Amino acid sequence: MNILAIDTSNYVMGVAVLRDGDVAGEYVTHIKKNHSIRLMPAIDQVMKDTGMKPEELDRIAVAHGPGSYTGVRIGLTTAKTMAWSLGIPVVGVSSLEAAARQGAFFQGYISPFFDARRGLVYTGLYDGEMNLVKEERNMLMEDWLQELKESGEQVLFISQDIAVHKERILEVLGSQAVIPAAPYQFARPSLIAAAGAEQEPGPLHDLVPNYLRLPEAEAKWLAQQENK
Repeated sequence: MNILAIDTSNYVMGVAVLRDGDVAGEYVTHIKKNHSIRLMPAIDQVMKDTGMKPEELDRIAVAHGPGSYTGVRIGLTTAKTMAWSLGIPVVGVSSLEAAARQGAFFQGYISPFFDARRGLVYTGLYDGEMNLVKEERNMLMEDWLQELKESGEQVLFISQDIAVHKERILEVLGSQAVIPAAPYQFARPSLIAAAGAEQEPGPLHDLVPNYLRLPEAEAKWLAQQENK
């Protein structure tokens, strides 16, 4: 199976091509630049470099959130448009699961997270076989750490935003917390492709962003409607 993987759900942008289960090519950048401008050239380049023609693709896998609202929309729109034009299925992969897969061989629990500002994070808890032990959610990092502390289990933390919360993680969890080196903190698009290969695709238009919380503008609008 030939798969194109796309991730623009956070400031790390990634594109990968899997050919018959092997990683043919992968492109990842860790810079905060406009994904809407850079994504299609990156896809074009990795397809050319791997000698993969669009008509040879069997499936597209895309990180569908949580993360940046704009970033998630860019990735999903691109993936669905390409899939529609090529007549192939597209599958959505949790951005948190994509990060968690970096720690798939860890003998314990894995807590991927993305900073959501104001002390909040998007997070969830996985085991080494990528089973979801605690559902993905948007919550205060302080509350999440206390919940993990009470479990008594070792937890591997993976996040592009690890520097924001590292000190507090170690203060609360001590030796329960395992924090790997920087190269392991970023989700790889080839892992999104691998996850996408394991899923059964659904109807194209059923694939929607997984924000985990409403965009602020929408939340404010709903609050205004309730107060009328």
